[in-house]
Amino acid sequence: MLHAETVTFGTSGLDRAAVLRRDGERLKAALAAGAPVLPLWQGKPMVVGTPDAGDIQLAFRKMGDAVLSKTDAEPVLLGLDETGDQPVFALDVSAWEPKNVDQAAINAFRDPSVQVHPAERLDGAGFRELRGLMTHMTRREAELAATARAVLGWHRTHLFCAKCGKPSQAAEAGWQRDCGSCGAKHFPRTDPVVIMLITHGDAVLVGRSPGWPEGMYSLLAGFVEPGETIEAAVRREVFEESGIRVGHVDYLSSQPWPFPASLMFGCRGEALSTEIEVDPEEIEDAKWVTRSQMLEVFAGNDPTMLPARTGAIAHFLLQHWLADTLD
Repeated sequence: MLHAETVTFGTSGLDRAAVLRRDGERLKAALAAGAPVLPLWQGKPMVVGTPDAGDIQLAFRKMGDAVLSKTDAEPVLLGLDETGDQPVFALDVSAWEPKNVDQAAINAFRDPSVQVHPAERLDGAGFRELRGLMTHMTRREAELAATARAVLGWHRTHLFCAKCGKPSQAAEAGWQRDCGSCGAKHFPRTDPVVIMLITHGDAVLVGRSPGWPEGMYSLLAGFVEPGETIEAAVRREVFEESGIRVGHVDYLSSQPWPFPASLMFGCRGEALSTEIEVDPEEIEDAKWVTRSQMLEVFAGNDPTMLPARTGAIAHFLLQHWLADTLD
């Protein structure tokens, strides 16, 4: 396997079982027989364990479990388990309203809060923010959680037909929404984003956005616009944010990023200039960091700078750049 395929949320070989999405009878029978269902509350999967202990596992439940009771949503088929026989589902239980919710924590850069359902009997089970879990999960469970978060998030924000404005209904085991009024069909949305390892000699270009933790820097990134290639988006975004001109561009790796619905295209670009001119409407700061300096940052020896978030493709690309193991 290439290094590029080992990025967090990357493929774990999940069989998404698209052929089953129209087999309502089989899926109904599987749910009645106790197929695993992953509950999510406001995009947070229910898990057992804590990131500090490093023993995170998804907390699957069965239909009829009290944790799944307060919802009118339909289960979404995520795919098949490792045996290739058992369907695995996810269900949005955001209709449940926990007491004393700390909204400031939920809206924080990394939500540290945990919501525990009053009907939950298993000690240590609760809803946790996926960003804080992603490096403590198996590849399979990380892919299942990311898929569930992305698809359920799409349903919450696409309740109405984009063509006529009337309510739409979930179909195809959660992978489609149909409009009963005009007949339009809608599919889960994924937004393409480029994220760039821009180098000049032995230095890499990094930047930071307002609201990030003090001292945190990451690679520059931006959305691909309609009618634009990945390479063109890399050059445009880097110039808009930092004033740096980019020449040759190569694709390196990709990462599904369900916050809320992006696919990150990791690229490498060669800078043609070095003078930075930050657009304050785009980013807060940008700077060149040498390989030796970045090694110190990753080692935690630089008190003025924090590395990109562990588990994010920016961290992945920088780590392999430092080790000279980019595919």
